[in-house]
Amino acid sequence: MPAGKMFSARKLSGGCRAIRLHFRSHVVSRTSPNLTFVPECLPPDPVEVEELQHFVSKSKRLFVMTGAGVSTESGIPDYRSEGVGLYARTDRRPIQHTEFVRSASARQRYWARNFVGWPQFSSHQPNAAHLVLRDWEKLGKLHWLVTQNVDALHTKAGSQRMTELHGCTHRVFCLGCGDQTLRSELQVHFEALNPTWKAEALGVAPDGDVFLTDEQVRNFQVPACSKCGGILKPDVTFFGDTVSREKVNFVHQRLAESDSVLVAGSSMQVCSCCPGEEAANCDT
Repeated sequence: MPAGKMFSARKLSGGCRAIRLHFRSHVVSRTSPNLTFVPECLPPDPVEVEELQHFVSKSKRLFVMTGAGVSTESGIPDYRSEGVGLYARTDRRPIQHTEFVRSASARQRYWARNFVGWPQFSSHQPNAAHLVLRDWEKLGKLHWLVTQNVDALHTKAGSQRMTELHGCTHRVFCLGCGDQTLRSELQVHFEALNPTWKAEALGVAPDGDVFLTDEQVRNFQVPACSKCGGILKPDVTFFGDTVSREKVNFVHQRLAESDSVLVAGSSMQVCSCCPGEEAANCDT
């Protein structure tokens, strides 16, 4: 893994070993000219680095879980990093699943912000962490990768033995008929519907959107599904929604086949249905 990372180790039930990496780097990433979203920390302890190397070398079927902290050095902000995350910088909160489904104005606001932010968001490239995990897969070290991220950076890096737990913003589907399309194709439809619409971003947020005023989004036109006229939604698990049981069971199976667990860039403390809340306090 890249230098500048912090981690702690523990054992799981059944003898499976686990290490959690906290991606709080002081190292400048070549792929990320904007370090605004990377929290600062002290240089890594050489003893801890050696412990991580020993942990990985002994693992035969490594299961890796990645979170938003893996992508901050690629220029993508997260929600909760101290001082630089969305919650630390603003009072804004991500859209809720029920709000998106029930409110046309909420969908208009979401897609307008996403439309403006998409060119930059879709251009982000994998950093050293993504590439290392890809290389571990090629070497047969990594048994399975599960990511909470929706930025497609693991896919761009070349990872294949992978589950996108919360989906991916690079795909869009219809809530009515289930038809799926690429987000890049939808961008063309947005441009055709809004040939004279312009808006300047007031700030960048996680998951591909930017900050816009209500006045800016008022005249933005949102296309419906070309097949059934239904509501188009990014193939992402919004806050307040749940991951399918089928996907969860699949991940549990891959975990059961593994002998070690590495958690990178995630506190594993937050539930998707409760933005900003500790999972331990969630009754869902």
